[in-house]
Amino acid sequence: MSTEQESYEPKNILITGAAGFIACHVTEKLINKYPSYKIVALDKLDYCSTFKNLRQCSTSPNFKFIKADIASVDIVSYLMIKEKIDTIMHFAAQTHVDNSFGNSMDFTYNNIYGTHVLLEACRVTNCIRKFIHVSTDEVYGETDLGTDIGNRETSRLLPTNPYSATKAGAEMLLMAYHRSYGLPIITTRGNNVYGPNQYPEKLIPKFILLAMKGEKLPIHGNGSNVRSYLHCGDVADAFDVILHKGVIGHVYNIGTKKERSVLEVAEDICKIFQLNPREVIEFVKDRPFNDKRYFLDDQKLKKLGWEEKVSWEEGLKKTVDWYKENHDWWGDVSTALSPHPHFAINLSDEPAWSFQYGFARLGRSYTDIQRNSGMKFLIYGRTGWIGGLLGKLCNEERIAWEYGSGRLENSRSLLEDIRRVKPTHVLNAAGVTGRPNVDWCESHKVETIRANVVGVLSLADICKEQGLYLMNFATGCIFEYDKEHPLGSGIGFKEEDKPNFIGSFYSKTKAMVEELLKDYENVCTLRVRMPISSDLNNPRNFITKIARYSKVVNIPNSMTVLDELLPIAIRMAKKKLRGIWNFTNPGVISHNEILELYRDYIDPKFKWENFNLEEQAKVIVAPRSNNEMDAAKLKAEFPCLLPIKDSIIKYVFEPNKKT
Repeated sequence: MSTEQESYEPKNILITGAAGFIACHVTEKLINKYPSYKIVALDKLDYCSTFKNLRQCSTSPNFKFIKADIASVDIVSYLMIKEKIDTIMHFAAQTHVDNSFGNSMDFTYNNIYGTHVLLEACRVTNCIRKFIHVSTDEVYGETDLGTDIGNRETSRLLPTNPYSATKAGAEMLLMAYHRSYGLPIITTRGNNVYGPNQYPEKLIPKFILLAMKGEKLPIHGNGSNVRSYLHCGDVADAFDVILHKGVIGHVYNIGTKKERSVLEVAEDICKIFQLNPREVIEFVKDRPFNDKRYFLDDQKLKKLGWEEKVSWEEGLKKTVDWYKENHDWWGDVSTALSPHPHFAINLSDEPAWSFQYGFARLGRSYTDIQRNSGMKFLIYGRTGWIGGLLGKLCNEERIAWEYGSGRLENSRSLLEDIRRVKPTHVLNAAGVTGRPNVDWCESHKVETIRANVVGVLSLADICKEQGLYLMNFATGCIFEYDKEHPLGSGIGFKEEDKPNFIGSFYSKTKAMVEELLKDYENVCTLRVRMPISSDLNNPRNFITKIARYSKVVNIPNSMTVLDELLPIAIRMAKKKLRGIWNFTNPGVISHNEILELYRDYIDPKFKWENFNLEEQAKVIVAPRSNNEMDAAKLKAEFPCLLPIKDSIIKYVFEPNKKT
């Protein structure tokens, strides 16, 4: 096999695990250095990754972030086709050895099964020109302390812990797919990496944060275990070289011959913080097995033109400075800072099902992948906000779908849509909310009745006759605080409560049709309130609305974060859940709280004024609904549903953060 290759130029790169430590530095380097490359960053945002690691990349026109699990067959295959991926850099993995002793099956799922999904997607789509797999020096097993000869790329793989065993297993799959199917595989095996953005379950950031807190530095065993450490900047350079000059079918060690014992690392950190090592270093119980040394031969990569540039002293100082400035980057890390941290790694429903019941879905052709279990959605609300988002979600989840072209109040056109599309599910996000707001409905009552009452009932009736499931996006603006549900009490309106708000004609029509739909057992009604999304340029976004008002009323309300809840709506449709659902995040948030977050995350100079309900009434035609919805039913069905403030921060303000 040839050991020389012309410089490779990718067009569209998929980087898995991009929000993790090493991958975020590689992503940032490629985006800044090669503006013509399109980078698609894929990450499920597990406990040890965060979108904040990619914040500097998010404004680049050649960057796209996708939150997803590599174990999701349909999403991976769809992305590779849609984004025209020609290169994969596969960083996604569970990597903490301590965790692997307690959660070894999870490491098999992520590191072997996840890699297998990627390989099958490459085989089926046949569009990849280079696949770089990121492995570890630990697959070689323990190196004798007395030797000065490092493991070469041709050395045997002798893993000694569950983590390294899963990485070696993934390498075997890669080798098989390279030989059997000709997939263009390159494998890297790297030493320990350190630097900014690393989750503090790893040795160096853990010791730095503990030293900052004035706490003990726990060392497994006697601290004589030796490791080689590379700064993340040098490692990003290494992947740059391998991407462009690496030879298909080859393995490259990314290493250094400058070694340090764990005890020496702790002492160097103590020196920076001016601490007495004898007072702060604490020796604790060792791992079940702790390799004494990993030592690599690094000559092959150096021949491609790579070299280590950052000295240990310089790199450690930069790393300490970063953690001093960003000590709260990861939030509460008390569990990670314990001597033997363990984290529960949750398997999401669909990938877990695939893992439990085997690889049957992986054998489907690409034509089959385009379909999702024979489902087809007919969506009404083509020009609406929610209707548009539902179409995009169906694309992402590979669900066949079409927009309805008929008007809801025209029964004949609805029947024609159903005969043409042949749907299994109908999703209705059409209706009148007002132009530009609900005040319009006060002077256009007939039009409002046609769309919000007659049209919805016609659709429900036709769907029932045709044996079709209907999901109807309704509103929670049919309640207002009262004696049984007072403001600030935390007592929300439940699904079985009767509407009590009649202040606007819009709300009257919505309450009327909801009551009538109760008799249709094929209907699921979702009560949406004050919808919010990460698109702060959308004038229908509640945050965008109040940020543009000259004055706002400050009152707590339940609200719906579409980025979190619309994917849940798709899951509910798949399950054919029926009945009425309060479709809001748990809890309430006031308008002032939202605007304070807007100021803190988006515009530090932003200011606003408040006025009361009486003053508001002078500038609007119809009163507005204010209430708290009880989201316990939805939370019970989807336990991961975030409280409203947490959801807004995670899905809206963190991705848009500018301050």
